[in-house]
Amino acid sequence: MTAQAIAKAKVFIVDDHPFMRRGLAATISDQDDLEICGEAAGKSDAMQLIAETEPDLVVIDISLEDGNGIELIKDIKGRWPEMRMLVSSMHEESLFAERAVRAGAMGFINKAEPVEQFVEALRRVASGRIFLSQRMTDRMLNQAIAQNEEPPASPYERLSDREMEVFEMIGSGLGTKQIAAKLELSRKTVETYREHIKSKLNLSNGTELTRHAVQWVLERG
Repeated sequence: MTAQAIAKAKVFIVDDHPFMRRGLAATISDQDDLEICGEAAGKSDAMQLIAETEPDLVVIDISLEDGNGIELIKDIKGRWPEMRMLVSSMHEESLFAERAVRAGAMGFINKAEPVEQFVEALRRVASGRIFLSQRMTDRMLNQAIAQNEEPPASPYERLSDREMEVFEMIGSGLGTKQIAAKLELSRKTVETYREHIKSKLNLSNGTELTRHAVQWVLERG
């Protein structure tokens, strides 16, 4: 009598760096209980391929080829409410973990963490449990207890998800017209976001906004 094969959790990767996708895929393929079912570099391809491959878990980066991982999480959640998602990113956990969870993800892990930690995160989220660092878990619990009465630790936390996306694009060198085209928004709407960002970050003009955005992007690699 042969032992029954163990059912493997199907994992889909969304990351704009081919080298990173290859590394994640290799790590996942080494596990007895996980397997890769597909990958994509951006939002549009991801939505199409996820529909075709029907993964159990989607691993998503914050910065994508054609948009933002937070917006992709919202799109996936809207179409597949039960889909389990884990964010794997070099972006700061303090800025993006809570945004990711609010959008519908079940965890966040920094790409600098050891492979063993990444695999643990995959298994925990695949099984339906939340994965966050202990520091982030404590912080979110403290915020819930305080009912968000404490001021944000960083001024960037005041930015909405869309404002953060625009801010990152400004820091990557995109102008208003390019941002509008990429996000499928009007230039007027993008200008409104720019004004909101300047107000929330207490910046006087467009030059200061660009300088701060570029510095922010450079500091985060």
